[in-house]
Amino acid sequence: MLVQVVVVAVVIYFLGIFLRERNKLKKIAAHFGGPKPLPVIGNLLEFNTDIPGIFEKSIHLVKAHGPNLFLWGILNQNILLLTEPKLVEKVLLAKQTQKSLLYSFLHSWLRTGLLLSSGEKWFQRRRIITPTFHFKILEQFVSVFNREADTMVGLMRKHAGREEFDVYSYVTLMALDSVCETSMGTTVNAQSDPNNRYVQNVKRMSVLFLLRVVNLLGGYPNLYSIVHPSAYEQRALVRKLHDFTDNVIAQRRQQLQNSSDHKMDINQNKESVYLKQKMTFLDLLLNVTVDGKPLSDLDIREEVDTFMFEGHDTTTSGISFTIYQLVLNPHVQDKIYEEIVAILGKDHKSVELTYQSLQEFKYLEMAIKEGLRLFPPVPFIGRNLVESIELDGITLPAGQDILVAIYMIHRNPEVFPDPERYDPERFADAAESKRGPYDYIPFSAGSRNCIGQRFAMLEMKTALIKLIGNYRLLPGESLRKLRVKTDLVLRPDVGIPIRLVERP
Repeated sequence: MLVQVVVVAVVIYFLGIFLRERNKLKKIAAHFGGPKPLPVIGNLLEFNTDIPGIFEKSIHLVKAHGPNLFLWGILNQNILLLTEPKLVEKVLLAKQTQKSLLYSFLHSWLRTGLLLSSGEKWFQRRRIITPTFHFKILEQFVSVFNREADTMVGLMRKHAGREEFDVYSYVTLMALDSVCETSMGTTVNAQSDPNNRYVQNVKRMSVLFLLRVVNLLGGYPNLYSIVHPSAYEQRALVRKLHDFTDNVIAQRRQQLQNSSDHKMDINQNKESVYLKQKMTFLDLLLNVTVDGKPLSDLDIREEVDTFMFEGHDTTTSGISFTIYQLVLNPHVQDKIYEEIVAILGKDHKSVELTYQSLQEFKYLEMAIKEGLRLFPPVPFIGRNLVESIELDGITLPAGQDILVAIYMIHRNPEVFPDPERYDPERFADAAESKRGPYDYIPFSAGSRNCIGQRFAMLEMKTALIKLIGNYRLLPGESLRKLRVKTDLVLRPDVGIPIRLVERP
């Protein structure tokens, strides 16, 4: 009898906590609006569709119930989706936030590198890594972008004048080779060996992440880790990915120790770092000191792995969806080709692009920016409040998960008239000056904006100049059937089919 009383008392106690929390959340949900939840499972059945359908359903719900949206998960799990720039600005500028639950799905691989860290560790790492993107180092990276883009163009030549093919797969391998060499100073030869084990492991990790996002157990890490078969596969993949990075770090550390000029204090003599020949992201991390002590191999690995993950998927998406728009808008493609000839001359195919010459491609940059507006590589970014804030007249408690819908922010008809139309002129200087700072945020915004956005723009420009300079890009017959899906990055469902005609 006593045991039964204790059990009932415990159940009543936790039920009371649950109901009090539920009532608080109901007030927030009523304020922002959203689809009516079902008992226990909330709005999860709204997303009972295929993977591209999940993204499409998210967009539909914003249009039907927006501009902001409160979505219920299992029990009291929930997320607040925002599309209003003034509210987004307040969240992204909040003094204390951390990444939302979804990002934790990558923790076993990326640990607490720059993407996932918070607080003092994030601030310290951001300060350490920022010099990597100094223009003197980016100048050196351009030679890598040239080489890998030339390789991609050469491999595509077999498709010229023939049937459609998937350009997304080619861009993925090019971006992976580029980021490997610039981040680690090593090559995986993804373009010549797409079955390379490391290449396959990185691709599979992205798939497993997406599978967890749409799984009912995804939000319960301990249960998911024990029960779900994908968790076992992911752990095995993580070990292999870490082994690869550890080996590269050990080899490069030994090389630096054997060289006569490896000792440098980055905090004291940044110019020596910027001018260092063939400086890579890994070199900087191996040489940096914090309070007189070098970073550990674990510290270095989590930052290199983070750069690898963020640096190839996002640029692949940006390049590929810009190509998608250019094949549908040949007049824009023609203007870019005219710009290539005007800047590089008639012999442009043999010209090596430089950091300086890439700055001259103003119209191409406008075309890329418009591509990033319509298909931002990261269509949603998540934040979790560390402390409560007032938003739109209501207080959101600490712990609230928030999803910023960049994809929908970029389609606001009040800011971008006829928002589905592709028009690079939206990014002419006069047009840009009329917009607010949170109306267009393809690289996020606030203190946690993308540290590698200049790196990405240089790589995207290089790849597109090489492609358009060598080929006229035409739509494949199945292009208009394209659907998109998203995990942390926006991707085509089954590739981007195009055709090529070689330019004389």
